[in-house]
Amino acid sequence: LAAKPVYDAPRNPNLAGLLRRGPLSGHLGLYADETGPASTWHLPQSYYLEAWGDTRAFDGTVTIQQPLIAPLYDSRSPIELINMLTGNPSTGFETVQAYWQSQNLPGDFATTWQQILHDGLIPNTAVAARSVTLREDFASAPGAPAGEGLEIVFRPDPIVHDGYFANNGWLQETPKPFTKLVWDNSAQMSVATAQRLGVNNGDVVALEYQGRSVEAPVWIQPGMADDVVTVHFGYGRTRGGRIATPDGQPLGFNAYTLRSTDTPWFGAGLTVRPLGRTYQLVSTQGHFAMEGRPEDLVRHGTLAQFEQDEEFIHHGGHHEVISLMPAYQYHGYAWGMSIDTNVCTACGACAVACQAENNIPIVGKDEVARGREMQWLRIDQYYVSNSDNLDEPRVYNMVVLCQHCEQAPCEIVCPVAATVHDSEGLNVMVYNRCVGTKYCSNNCPYKVRRFNFLQYSDEVTPSLKLGRNPDVTVRARGVMEKCTFCVQRINEARIDTERQGTTITDGMIQTACQQVCPTQAIVFG
Repeated sequence: LAAKPVYDAPRNPNLAGLLRRGPLSGHLGLYADETGPASTWHLPQSYYLEAWGDTRAFDGTVTIQQPLIAPLYDSRSPIELINMLTGNPSTGFETVQAYWQSQNLPGDFATTWQQILHDGLIPNTAVAARSVTLREDFASAPGAPAGEGLEIVFRPDPIVHDGYFANNGWLQETPKPFTKLVWDNSAQMSVATAQRLGVNNGDVVALEYQGRSVEAPVWIQPGMADDVVTVHFGYGRTRGGRIATPDGQPLGFNAYTLRSTDTPWFGAGLTVRPLGRTYQLVSTQGHFAMEGRPEDLVRHGTLAQFEQDEEFIHHGGHHEVISLMPAYQYHGYAWGMSIDTNVCTACGACAVACQAENNIPIVGKDEVARGREMQWLRIDQYYVSNSDNLDEPRVYNMVVLCQHCEQAPCEIVCPVAATVHDSEGLNVMVYNRCVGTKYCSNNCPYKVRRFNFLQYSDEVTPSLKLGRNPDVTVRARGVMEKCTFCVQRINEARIDTERQGTTITDGMIQTACQQVCPTQAIVFG
């Protein structure tokens, strides 16, 4: 039910072979993925926005899953399938309602149920907190796995997870934390391990473990433990969809091939054998590079330095602004953003939210390899270490987006005034003026402008049109674009407050990146 075990189950036993030998098997799923053809029947599953159900939040509070639309196709939810198999004629709604009616909720159930559907949750269903005591040896390191050879570590991919999101183009093009790889996974190892094996980034190796083997490209990652190889799940899908399996060829390699029931997360005995060929891995870390400037790009220090001098981070970093244009005096709103890089985890949620909010297209691996990715926001990561092997580096994140400079160097070089400053401090784009000279991008010191070298946005497919934000212009080939501080949200708040006869207050507007940041590192106002 709603699973893909032929793809992601441990390889002992061979589940696909067992399913084919069985007299009857069925698979309920949104897609006819790897498990569907191995089963006797593949049954189309209703999307969660088409089905009734219930679930619990992290604290145990029950929420009722309510559909937004009727099923578009002749599909079934897991609840409806179980009802059908057990001879129960009830619908998903009737099943969920009957269950909670049997739980003796307080008051008249009809009234209580309507209130539950209105509120979206069932009150007083949180699980009671438990008191726990840490073991004295909890901090001790786990024992080394038994066996000789390298250690292998299995991890869900930080972006596409276990492969469930592999068919999502936004996520495939989101750079992964630390490696900044897109559209692929890799066999990650430390600098010293790579040197000992004689491999470099992109070299293809055979990973052999417990009698199973898979070919994978190498990625050298500073900070990795020596004699350890980390592989990520989520790739190598043979029936993952047109994004995950373009033209029938899977993206990346399937790390599940090496996984077994006795070593589901790590184990020793891995053999790495170079195959003498290379594979193109695309990482965005070196794109739009700003290294080599006279000032340090990422200013950092210790708590002791801060306690001694709270302004130490600013010394040498500022100078008198000299401009041919007089400073602008703001008499109304003036917008700004602050990003606390101390709490940024480089998860990439801000970049995905920006892509969804602002109709930013994906361009594919080949275009990213040419440095043509379109995300308006990027997270650069810099390593500092006292060791040549970068075995214990400190990692500093730098979130880079349009700074909306007061004396913006992009504005003065545009021959058609397609990028201008407005009365509220925003550096705005007038898309229908842009003729694509790219002078503005050349003059941008932060390298945050993105150019549509090709017609990346699909303006023909009707279903894709429904997935776009109607408040944001879809850009065409030959047009430059960049971060707008979600000007459409600013305008929405301005219209609402003018209608009410009030003014916009600080905190009323959240940009898309700010709204999804799990550490609340981004503040806009």
